[in-house]
Amino acid sequence: MERLNYNGKLYSSDQLLISANNRSFRYGDGFFETMKMINGKTVLRDYHFERLFSSLELLQFEKPGYLTPKYFEEQITELAKKNKHSKIARIRLMIFRGDGELYGEQNNLPGYIIQTWERNETYNQLNKDGFLIDIFGDARKACDNYSHVKSNNYLPYIMAALWAQKNNLNDAIILNNDDRITDTTIANIFILKDGVVKTPALTEGCISGVMRRYLLKCMREEGMPIEETSLTVEDILEAQEIFLTNAAYGLRWVKRCGKSEYGKKFAEMLYNKFVASLYKL
Repeated sequence: MERLNYNGKLYSSDQLLISANNRSFRYGDGFFETMKMINGKTVLRDYHFERLFSSLELLQFEKPGYLTPKYFEEQITELAKKNKHSKIARIRLMIFRGDGELYGEQNNLPGYIIQTWERNETYNQLNKDGFLIDIFGDARKACDNYSHVKSNNYLPYIMAALWAQKNNLNDAIILNNDDRITDTTIANIFILKDGVVKTPALTEGCISGVMRRYLLKCMREEGMPIEETSLTVEDILEAQEIFLTNAAYGLRWVKRCGKSEYGKKFAEMLYNKFVASLYKL
């Protein structure tokens, strides 16, 4: 039986642990990190923990002194070893506020759950078949001080993912309140248009993705033309290439969005140049 880590102790993964008064269960009060482990090491570790601790501060959690990146890394490593997932693993670290009502006395100390899942080597490779995606029109994401956080309140993404599954798609694009592009249900989105790489700015409502941040840094260091900007639906449909990024699979190229089709030459180059080296076994 696989294990999970609940506030520093290991439990069977099917054991019920939180109460009905848990604020994350009630209100989505918290956030999460999705990470990738290769040979016992967390990929882009510093980026993940920098985002985690900045989210703790932004969401007004109290931070006890023992709660450090080193502490979490030790907890993750121990769990992955226990589950025999250290070679290639997906890690999920969820943070939540303690039990309570919306108003009244609050327990602002962070609780956490860590889970691991084994993955195979296909997660370390560029997809052979391009993703099929489309634009989800039934929800909009706000652009505010919290929109870049990987919040436990995930409703627009859940509904878009259900819609994508029903329509035999790999993913779906989320729009903001101005009908511009934010991200997808599980990834940040980039396009190549007229020789320039473009991705929605954080002010457009997208998640502040770790792989997004890493690739932006790499491309800028190489002098590649890159813009963090606003993207319209027309930009998506007129692009030469589209690719999606997240911490779990790195980069995936898109073959089709709606009726528009795309190539993969640039995405393939980026993967081989910047991403593949992160996943060497």
